[in-house]
Amino acid sequence: MPSSVIRSYHYDPARRALSVVFQSQRRYTYIDVPAETYAAMKAAFSKGEFFNRHIRDKFTFRRDDEGPPSTPRSSADTPPPRRDRTPPRQSRHSHRDGPA
Repeated sequence: MPSSVIRSYHYDPARRALSVVFQSQRRYTYIDVPAETYAAMKAAFSKGEFFNRHIRDKFTFRRDDEGPPSTPRSSADTPPPRRDRTPPRQSRHSHRDGPA
């Protein structure tokens, strides 16, 4: 069944690394994932539900376009942190603008 959360995933048994591409196009690699966990994910009816219960917040991960791995988070209900890279918007009016 297609997932509304996960676009694709791949497991490297030699590295015990699970790469997950989400529908948002963000790619994460989860480190030290047992082959049994990957096999269970493959067999799961809902990949997203399995991921949230058994992988998210359980394994060290890295976002593939970033640097070193992050440690698991404490809450399974919290999505990966958003790192907005857009600069803050500037006001169209300067402090000098105002009543004449």
